[in-house]
Amino acid sequence: MFIRLRELAQKADTVHIDEVVDLTDVFMQRNDLLGFGPLHVKLHAQYQGEVAEVTGELSIEVEQPCSRCLVPVKQKHEIPFHETFARAADESKPDDDDEFEYHEDDYHENEEIHYVKDEKIELLPYVLENVVLALPLVPLCGEDCQGLCPVCGTNRNEHACGCKQDTTDPRLAGLADFFKE
Repeated sequence: MFIRLRELAQKADTVHIDEVVDLTDVFMQRNDLLGFGPLHVKLHAQYQGEVAEVTGELSIEVEQPCSRCLVPVKQKHEIPFHETFARAADESKPDDDDEFEYHEDDYHENEEIHYVKDEKIELLPYVLENVVLALPLVPLCGEDCQGLCPVCGTNRNEHACGCKQDTTDPRLAGLADFFKE
């Protein structure tokens, strides 16, 4: 999935990228994913002024365990995508993803611009970065999920276990008696 800056600058039209990407190699080692579908990429690239703007939407379906009760949760994520690229004029401009410059005169304030040396830009690393950052760190089956019983391990969403749960730390029991007076 590439765009070429020179070709994009010569075209007055928007270049459309509509692809399906298999992420098996990328997500194979991730333990937090039980399953995932293909990534649907719908992007639009346009050259405006001295920059190439790539916008669009990424769509993926993932299955993760609920962080409270461990029940598998399937979610479809619609991820907005927006990246801006500009040709580096000299060697002092950064060309890696972690550094960026601001041009408040020509562009929106605080807009991140990736300066590149090559005419051909590989979009897949930027797409993958957006997908990974959009995945929830704490997936939940529902906001009212009660989780697992810490004593017996029963899923408290399915039935109550009746275990006695002493919430007082025995090391602090004396302190609790102090506040009763």
